[in-house]
Amino acid sequence: MAKVIAEMLVESIKLELPDVKTVRLQWPEGYDPGEFKTGQFITVYWPHKPKYKRAYSLSSSGLDRGAYEVTVKRDGKMGTSIVDWVEAGDKLFVIPPTGRFLPVFDPPGKHLICVAGGSGVTPFRGFVREATRRNLDTRITVLYSVRTTQDIIFFDEFTALEKENPRFKFHVTCTRLAPDHPWAGRRGRVTPEWVKSFIDDPAQTVFYACGTNEMVESVEHLVLHDLHLTKEQMKTEKWG
Repeated sequence: MAKVIAEMLVESIKLELPDVKTVRLQWPEGYDPGEFKTGQFITVYWPHKPKYKRAYSLSSSGLDRGAYEVTVKRDGKMGTSIVDWVEAGDKLFVIPPTGRFLPVFDPPGKHLICVAGGSGVTPFRGFVREATRRNLDTRITVLYSVRTTQDIIFFDEFTALEKENPRFKFHVTCTRLAPDHPWAGRRGRVTPEWVKSFIDDPAQTVFYACGTNEMVESVEHLVLHDLHLTKEQMKTEKWG
């Protein structure tokens, strides 16, 4: 069945950071996207610019009905136009979800180690939301690299989800903090040693990496070459 492209109302906007917005797109009456999954992406475009399209990972989960949410950073023509100009009441055309960057929740007992850089954290919000809502026996560890504490997307929400879901852990590392900054957390880039410190049962672990090519390829090398795990245990989403 062909995917139905629909014009959707921007129901609401949430400013996550000065250069990051979460956009909630309301499904029109009668709209039925069929089955879609947490971790997939939608493609959006402005009604007056149909040739210029941009794909964004869903930051909502596959359990959420009635609207899609995407969290957009000011980057490139589309990202800049959305962050700077989109308002509640505007309309965007939406191509329904697709993609294979999907959380492996079955069988029970899996451990998902999700490594993100910058806005690469957005699909993992959906992972944690679904696992928490379904009360799954799935551990999720998000390892999140940002430049400074001012660049942490979803900090409050992830902190709240940690309290609600004892199987979810959220760890941030900052790469460009001043030496005298009071941040008590980790500093420096994502390293193989840091990632390895969270592994207790490699056979039950599935790795996800979303962000820059450099970061994703580093995690991929660790999983496939250093740990000698299978390709099925490594899922990637590269954003250039």
